[in-house]
Amino acid sequence: MSDLTVREMLAMQEKLQAQYKDKWEPIGVGAGKNKLLWMICEIGEVIDIIKKHDEQKLMEEGELRRDLVEELADVLMYYHDVMLCYGITADELKQVYVEKFERNMSRW
Repeated sequence: MSDLTVREMLAMQEKLQAQYKDKWEPIGVGAGKNKLLWMICEIGEVIDIIKKHDEQKLMEEGELRRDLVEELADVLMYYHDVMLCYGITADELKQVYVEKFERNMSRW
């Protein structure tokens, strides 16, 4: 798989949401807070893995690293759900990200 862009990940998330529209909370402004809370739970799972295991082992190939990356993917999936809930486009995110990057590069 090639490197995914934010636009591609958003499209994948839209497809996933459509697949489970009858089972999952619908995407919309009202769901944004819940998606953020679920994302925080997934971040907690990432933190648990990092706290419980030797950091060097996390850098090596294997099941532990796979678990770490999978939990990070869960974080990204909820992140993209949040973007969908608030109608944030890939272009909008990119513009603000670049502006913030430039400010940070000249901050100190």
